[in-house]
Amino acid sequence: MDDTDIPWSATGLDPLAGRVLEHLVAVRSADRDEVASAAGVSPSEAERALRHLTDAALASRIGGAVPRWAAAPPRPSLGALLARRRAELARVENLVERLSEAHEAVSSARATDMVEVLLSRDEVPARYRQLLRGSSSEVLHLAKPPYVTGAAASAETAAVTPGVRMRSVYELDGFTDAVSLRTALRGTGQGGKLRLTSQIPVKLAIFDRGAALMPIWGDRPSSGSVVVHSPALVTALVALFESVWERAEPVSLTKRHDLPEPEPEPERGLPASGRDLRTREILRMMAAGMKDETIARILAVSRRTVQQHISDAGSLLGARTRFQLAVLAGKRGWLSEQGDSMPQPLPAR
Repeated sequence: MDDTDIPWSATGLDPLAGRVLEHLVAVRSADRDEVASAAGVSPSEAERALRHLTDAALASRIGGAVPRWAAAPPRPSLGALLARRRAELARVENLVERLSEAHEAVSSARATDMVEVLLSRDEVPARYRQLLRGSSSEVLHLAKPPYVTGAAASAETAAVTPGVRMRSVYELDGFTDAVSLRTALRGTGQGGKLRLTSQIPVKLAIFDRGAALMPIWGDRPSSGSVVVHSPALVTALVALFESVWERAEPVSLTKRHDLPEPEPEPERGLPASGRDLRTREILRMMAAGMKDETIARILAVSRRTVQQHISDAGSLLGARTRFQLAVLAGKRGWLSEQGDSMPQPLPAR
């Protein structure tokens, strides 16, 4: 049997004593020379191993002209040895705890207390849900692709405690999939605020400004995440979020039943206030760089409806291009949630 097959050191025996014991349990008894031959060592080395086994009560010496040794019954003898080793390890563990407490009492916070490393695919969504449920005042969220399917689905079903304010910024290129849209609708439906921007530096979630969750590698979110607890680092990440938030475009995900619009024809009979709000939404999204298909999906209307709103607004302002329309609408205050009222286009003939 190979020395590496059994960790004899865990019992307090060296590899040679372990080999000698394995030989003794397989024979009735053996003398020194027989043990040396079986173990492939010198007679003096075999004798030292036999004395070690005798002292540990794992073997006994049989008298005679030529001394012989026999193994003690392995289960009770080795069991007693292991019990003594476990007691010794328990005393060492207690010593380690006392030393650690003394060290922590005179040391500053350790790195392991400041950052948690999550490497399992299951750990990240589970920790996200835990942090989300534990939030009592505010959750800040920067979302960008690539998305982790499991984490996204978990985020979709995770509940936010009533009264917790949620602010989210989504990257435009990633705000076209169904999961992102449903998650954003869920957040805004609970009083959250949403903005869109062309580029987000890193995926990030900040909970009560006390902990932040972010990927270890920005381009490989499924390869692991970290939870940051360091007050200085969390403060810096909050500042990063606020800078992205300030530059992002506000979006109100008004649902279809809030501003009803018949499909596929664009509405003509809405009250001025309803049409005004819907056109403002579309113009803000257009100015932020969103495509007609994306705007239509977010607002749950047809692409034709979106294009009709844009065309009507362009006609009112005399804009020949979308760029001109965005500039002129901004000057009129139409891109803000509260601004100048918008005159209504003439009915179609």
